Parts: sequence; C-alpha cells; structure tokens
Amino acid sequence: MNKMDLVADVAEQVDLSKAKAAEVVDAVFAAIESALKKKQEVRLVGFGTFATATRKAGTGRNPRTGEEIKIPASTSVRFKPGKTLKDAVN
Repeated sequence: MNKMDLVADVAEQVDLSKAKAAEVVDAVFAAIESALKKKQEVRLVGFGTFATATRKAGTGRNPRTGEEIKIPASTSVRFKPGKTLKDAVN
C-alpha cells in the first residue's frame, strides 16, 4: 500500500473526497513529523509508538578494503507496534 492507496481507503471509509482525505493524511503525517523533530514521542494507543533514537558516533571498517572509517552520530525514527496492531497482524 502506498500513500495514494491509503488516501483512497481513508476517503472510502469516512465518506470524504479523495482531495479532502489527502489533506487529512498529510496533516497527520505533518503532526507526527513535527513532534518527532521536537524529540517528542508520538503514542497512538493500540496502534504503536513513534520515537527518536540517537546513535553515538563510532568507527567501522570498510569490508572491501579493511580501512577504518568514522561513522557520524545520527538520529533515527523508531516504531514500536502496539498490542492491538500486533494481534491484528498475527
């Protein structure tokens, strides 16, 4: 399922036009993105939790040459599914 499929599904479920459903989906994504930028956790009860995680800088090795390389610190987004979502998928 891609974004347009999601928009079409939302539009059908709540009886909205696809354009209005696209606005709603975009607004939800923007709200989640905004909260994560502020290092806030987004907890959707029953669905799951979005949170940021910081990775420390470190060193690694290029597997082809064996040369040591520096890996910079980074921030990534993590998603932990909720119990209801886990149960629905299993």
